Amino acid sequence: MRVIGGEFRRRTLHSLPGLDIRPTPDRLREALFNILAPRIDGVVFADLYAGTGSVGIEALSRGASKAIFVEQKFAAARTIRENLRALGIEGRAEVRQGRATAMIPRIEADIVFLDPPYALETEYSASLELLAAMAPALVIAQHPPRLKLADHYGRLHRTRLLKQGDNALSFYQPANETIEI
Repeated sequence: MRVIGGEFRRRTLHSLPGLDIRPTPDRLREALFNILAPRIDGVVFADLYAGTGSVGIEALSRGASKAIFVEQKFAAARTIRENLRALGIEGRAEVRQGRATAMIPRIEADIVFLDPPYALETEYSASLELLAAMAPALVIAQHPPRLKLADHYGRLHRTRLLKQGDNALSFYQPANETIEI
């Protein structure tokens, strides 16, 4: 796995063996950050269910001022810290180990990316409901295309749906603050 673009382009990231961690594919990350390009500079980016941290690291590489990584598994959180250390960006990041749904109320971020393990489908609605109460400027959920997420969660409403292979990205924004993405 590697960083796709920006300051750390082509740098390799460590991953965990096995199927417990499902990193966001390079092609999907590239599409995501092409969409986010006009909005990423200087933002605080939260990577929930972070796994290896590839999405949050990509955000830092492309200009985010800070990334918050939330990961429940100890080994995955350790891998995120190793990746941050290898890139020399520990000072621009915060790794929180624990359940994402427990951490969400304490996260202040401009853009939130969430990608729960597909086996935990209930985490999508639980996380989106919690995020709706906070209404960050943009929430992106990576999910299987067969999983139909709601068009609205509280103040958040879906403004875009991107399908690519075995993955989909749903983009949510507060109803009164919609910016074209």
